Amino acid sequence: MLNILSIIIGLVALLLAIPAFLPLLGALNWLIVPIALVGVLLGFLSSSNTGRNLCLIVLVVCIIRLSLGGGIL
Repeated sequence: MLNILSIIIGLVALLLAIPAFLPLLGALNWLIVPIALVGVLLGFLSSSNTGRNLCLIVLVVCIIRLSLGGGIL
């Protein structure tokens, strides 16, 4: 059950991350990173790791996008 919830959270974070790659919308990543972190935590609590891996990929991509845009010091 937690894995399915983690996958749903990961898909929502992924859908929110798509417009965050457009110029001037990179600040959306500050909203996406905590959402993906919640998905990662739920994925760690589940027995399967599919949702955790999805959320980790979204998290890493958003952090890289933030660092490229100067959002992380």
